[in-house]
Amino acid sequence: MSDNVEWNGLPAARRELEQLLRDVRLTDRVRLKREWRKFYERDGITPAADLRPAAVELLLGKARQAAARSLRPAAAALRLEFPEELPITARCEELTEAIRRHPVVIVAGATGSGKTTQLPKMALAAGLGCSGRIGCTQPRRLAASSLARRVAAETGAEYGQSVGSKVRFDDRTVDGTVIKFMTDGILLAETRDDPDLLQYDCLILDEVHERSLNIDFLLGYLKRLLGRRRNLKLIISSATLEAGRFAEFFDQAPFFEVEGRVFPIEDYYLEPLRDEELSEHIARGVEFL
Repeated sequence: MSDNVEWNGLPAARRELEQLLRDVRLTDRVRLKREWRKFYERDGITPAADLRPAAVELLLGKARQAAARSLRPAAAALRLEFPEELPITARCEELTEAIRRHPVVIVAGATGSGKTTQLPKMALAAGLGCSGRIGCTQPRRLAASSLARRVAAETGAEYGQSVGSKVRFDDRTVDGTVIKFMTDGILLAETRDDPDLLQYDCLILDEVHERSLNIDFLLGYLKRLLGRRRNLKLIISSATLEAGRFAEFFDQAPFFEVEGRVFPIEDYYLEPLRDEELSEHIARGVEFL
């Protein structure tokens, strides 16, 4: 068969490629689709003049390799359990459906509501984390690493594998990491090499009420990115925020408010001893309790 005639196996190859593309990561999907388009004229029907069966088989081989490193098996292996004692669990189904249906979801929850640890799992329940990672930002490095350990324990994963963290000078992620905690500075730095942030299919910006320069820049950047990437989900989370302004900025995105947990407080008063230092006050108070 001449290299300049249509290859009869092309329709079957196209069907296989389309099937493989359902499981590959977004980064691989974009690259493979770009290579496939080289085989067709602009009308999308007529094969290109330089079409060769060997070239198509080579592309299919790349697609099979890409499917082998899909995040789907790792995401499916994570345990999804939502502690009943956390207030956000009562709205789990409602939030999961909102994440599935809307490009942007805004969540305000008081400290102790469970939003930071449970929202990544709700994103998983909504079907995310398969074609790209679920990225969760934190303002501070210690919070990013400690929260990653907590979520890894809750999902039955080994820290640094399916659930990991990345902060400055310390990267605890691997190629198969599904849930990635990081500082907002790390995410901002990644926009230089990956302007479309294709390694993620969901991003969670947490603690946005702190309104640092990094967070403000990311909010504007992601607003524009959502116009280009229809397959990206964004969750904005904070203890306190101006819901109306955020919802308006993100085209009337749905807003959810979650109550925090309240614990009883009892006051005890101890008479200070003569010439007792403050540090001794504390030690004696702890001993009393």
